[in-house]
Amino acid sequence: MKRLFGTDGIRGVANEDPMTTEMAMKVGRATAYIFKGGTRRHRVVIGKDTRLSGYMLETALASGICSMGVDVLLVGPLPTPGIAFITSSMRADAGVVISASHNPFQDNGIKIFSSNGYKLPDEKELEIENLIFSDTIDSLRPIASEVGKAFRVEDAVGRYVVYLKSIFPKNMDLSGMKIVVDCAHGAAYRVAPSVFEELGAEVITIGNEPNGENINEECGSLYPEVISRVVREHNADAGIALDGDADRVIVVDEKGNEVNGDRIMAICALDKMERRELTNGVLVATVMSNMGLELFMKEIGGSLVRTAVGDRYVLEKMIKGNYSLGGEQSGHLIFLNYSTTGDGVLAALKLLSVMVGKQKPLSELAALMTDFPQVLKNITVREKKDIKKIPSIQDVITDAEKQLGDRGRILVRFSGTEPKARVMVEGEDERLINRLVDDVAGIIEKELG
Repeated sequence: MKRLFGTDGIRGVANEDPMTTEMAMKVGRATAYIFKGGTRRHRVVIGKDTRLSGYMLETALASGICSMGVDVLLVGPLPTPGIAFITSSMRADAGVVISASHNPFQDNGIKIFSSNGYKLPDEKELEIENLIFSDTIDSLRPIASEVGKAFRVEDAVGRYVVYLKSIFPKNMDLSGMKIVVDCAHGAAYRVAPSVFEELGAEVITIGNEPNGENINEECGSLYPEVISRVVREHNADAGIALDGDADRVIVVDEKGNEVNGDRIMAICALDKMERRELTNGVLVATVMSNMGLELFMKEIGGSLVRTAVGDRYVLEKMIKGNYSLGGEQSGHLIFLNYSTTGDGVLAALKLLSVMVGKQKPLSELAALMTDFPQVLKNITVREKKDIKKIPSIQDVITDAEKQLGDRGRILVRFSGTEPKARVMVEGEDERLINRLVDDVAGIIEKELG
């Protein structure tokens, strides 16, 4: 069992355990140790989002890494996928991201990439934890000229912008398009506007004035109603809303209607199918993706492969099956031929290229998929017991599944970060699924609340 790392790195309230400078220094030391080998100089990239606490954690991590005789490359505020890109392109041994993604500013997190830009596997995270909690590396302290140095990579933003633009088809540009971009006062506040402007779009940028405390604050992908309003006010062709570290995106069409991750995947999957670029006709998504996406993939001659919730599980399945496209309803979208992790700006570029190539408005493209009504309810629990071993809960779930038949489904799972059970019911009859979600949530609250 891991004690520090969750499904997406280490996460917590900044300056409270485990997100303290003391722990960050230990994580830096342990990370440097496991990636160090041979006699050459080793390098670790450190990037962050725009949170106030990023300064102190960045300094602590860099100190820990340097204390183990490894050099540090500081890139400053940069999207999570940008840090993965810089790590790989600069041939660094590892990359560290300081971010709590879509969480409020008082939270922060640490996630680590290996040299190829992929997040660390469980066994490497366990190795780091063992080094920290066993105090194994306390006695390993290089001295004199063997300690590491820290360097600032001044052109990191420019490198990443150039890379993103290179992904857009060479025979296309965005001239004539008006786009609203909400950067969530986060890591993409310089990158995203530059990419779309340099490709020729007229860009209206919001959420690009970070002050250390306003990241994700009533803006970005968690608040699509904000960008929806701005799109309608400016008669824009599309709105692109990123989260704090820009690894996810939610889009709105020219009418201000939300286009979530499922619909973006449907649009891009069809385009790839038509180009014969979707490996084996397979799209990878999580158990939270709508049944409508699954039916759509069948209709176009493809298939949907589902994973557990979390972009790391989507990525694992994609790598194992050599699949090219996958993601989550929340907007974590992975184009594996171009990126090793979810990338909000890259996903938006792929979607815009379909719009340009087909010369169709986003509302028309998004209409190709029909959603099943989906209701989600969260229940606070005192303990996370195995639900399959609680007969009263299983009886209610079984009865609900019989009522839905093959035109609906129920998903019950515990949150990985909060003391909550999540119940999702999906089906054609909205009144029925609302009643069933209350039934299942009610029995869980009775037994575990």
